[in-house]
Amino acid sequence: MYILLNMAMTADGKIATESRKVTSFGSPRDLAHLYELRATADAIFCGARTVEETGATLGNGGDEYTQIRLKQRLQAYPVRVVVSGEGSISSTIPLWNAHSSPIIVFTSGRASKANLERIRKLATEVWVSPGDEIDFPEALKWLATSYGVGRIVAEGGATLNDTLFRSHLIDELHVTICPYLAGGKNAPTLSEGKGWSRLGQATRLRLHQKSRRKGELYLVYRIQSNR
Repeated sequence: MYILLNMAMTADGKIATESRKVTSFGSPRDLAHLYELRATADAIFCGARTVEETGATLGNGGDEYTQIRLKQRLQAYPVRVVVSGEGSISSTIPLWNAHSSPIIVFTSGRASKANLERIRKLATEVWVSPGDEIDFPEALKWLATSYGVGRIVAEGGATLNDTLFRSHLIDELHVTICPYLAGGKNAPTLSEGKGWSRLGQATRLRLHQKSRRKGELYLVYRIQSNR
């Protein structure tokens, strides 16, 4: 399993403003970069709140990217995985009306019976972790076995990112630094959640690639010490 995380952030490291409303502030080129990455993956991985806030359907980007995927012997559309720890993801988001590929929901023992019954009617399949927290290594093993997923593009949000980093599951980080400064102590950063108490525990990165396109800086990091 190979997982890359793709995020855009402001020059001061924020992925949203202090209102915490998820909005797109990247350029059309950054959006194209997102679709290019999706075109290499078997599955897309996203937190429920991010999907709700953006109205994302987690598609492949259109005909151009369909052809790229087919040339790489991938399915025309990636499997879509949404993470919702309590199973509280909305029933009315556009995602459920886009029937291009399977929609998998990862949830936990915190999900109520009512929520499980509701999302099982909407999703292709629901994987429930027995504990109060989602066991991502086990969930990903199941995903690989059940759907043949070997490469994933993860797209946030910040708490999910933190969990994946602390679980040593991210292999590669793509960051677009956009020419904005959002400020605000409550504005979310790229990775939140529990974090690390000491710098020595922090995920170590190695800069693999960099490029500049107009006002944006594109960075690719490889994880130096992972599994």
